[in-house]
Amino acid sequence: MANPWFESVAEAQRRAKKRLPKGVYGALVAGSERGLTLEDNLAAFAELGFAPHTAGLANERNMGVTVMGQPVSMPVLISPTGVQAVHPDGEVAVARASAARGVAMGLSSFASKPIEEVVAANPQTFFQMYWVGTRDEMLARMDRAKKAGAVGMIATLDWSFAYGRDWGSPFIPEKIDFEAARRYAPQVLVRPRWLWDFARTGKIPDLSVPNMVATPGEPAPTFFGAYGMWMNSPMPSWEDVAWLREQWDGPFMLKGVMRVDDARRAVDAGVTAISVSNHGGNNLDGTPASVRALPSVVDAVGDQIEVLLDGGIRRGGDVAKALALGAKAVMIGRAYLWGLAANGQAGVENVLDLLRDGLGSAMVGLGRPSVGELGRDDLVIPPGFERQLGQAAVDTALQPVNPARRRREA
Repeated sequence: MANPWFESVAEAQRRAKKRLPKGVYGALVAGSERGLTLEDNLAAFAELGFAPHTAGLANERNMGVTVMGQPVSMPVLISPTGVQAVHPDGEVAVARASAARGVAMGLSSFASKPIEEVVAANPQTFFQMYWVGTRDEMLARMDRAKKAGAVGMIATLDWSFAYGRDWGSPFIPEKIDFEAARRYAPQVLVRPRWLWDFARTGKIPDLSVPNMVATPGEPAPTFFGAYGMWMNSPMPSWEDVAWLREQWDGPFMLKGVMRVDDARRAVDAGVTAISVSNHGGNNLDGTPASVRALPSVVDAVGDQIEVLLDGGIRRGGDVAKALALGAKAVMIGRAYLWGLAANGQAGVENVLDLLRDGLGSAMVGLGRPSVGELGRDDLVIPPGFERQLGQAAVDTALQPVNPARRRREA
């Protein structure tokens, strides 16, 4: 029997590819359109180097931090991702794994498991909200999250599902029925373990999203049904962001901030934290890697709110680089999904252990006994690496108005 343990996130991805039907794997790995942003999320970390010391290295590795009021064992959080049909236990397995490693969990509105089950598995669960439906419907979903015990809110406003992928869009059925089974049969026959794992539990892959209803047990829409509701909802304004924040009386993160001017508006809206994120390359293709935008956002608002980084984290060294550029913590998505696909709960724990070990190695080499001591002096940053998105708009707004120009405008 092959050793279920894997020694890198890349190996977890290889095992996930071997185990999952082509369409399921494609839904995880694919970015939008040409995949430029997806590629840059990874390439940008490879451009950053370390500046290690020779002696006087760190004997301690203190990784614990507090993020959005939650003490965690290391500066890594589970990013919310939709329907985790790569394993029968889905988000519950991820919650158990993250709790076992002292890591907080982000749960998507489009998750396949109800929030009550996930919070029971990991009490440090943040609930993620999209701007979907009416305000009353959103209030009802937030109220359910509060009653379930969610310790914070994550608002995601930046995702637009892209069908035009250059390598083809994976087939994801609206529901599991005869036609879906017929179309999936050729993929499943060559990847029988995936379906067998579900069969052993007496379940079929569930594409419903139970957290999109206000009451546990209500009939839930399918993933694409909920997506259709989202696409038909009016686009939120900054006033809507402020309203959403006012309705949640605990820690509140705005996810998907890439611009300095947007970061400042998020501060004005009263958020606790922001995540510098391009939705893992699944939003507007051609957006630069989130780590390139991180330094300017940290410089602008890092002394007022917590700034996290989401996108491209594949090893502990990547975590160290993000922290050195000013992130309070990082969020991971694909990395833990590949671990889940490769080996269930143990696979997610495996991924978290790899990140912890890699971060510890970087801290030793850089002579930093605490993650809070990592800084830009620890990095080799190539010229032109950073992208200051929205900085020009801020600079223009801060410039004094020329009196002659004011008279002309009057």
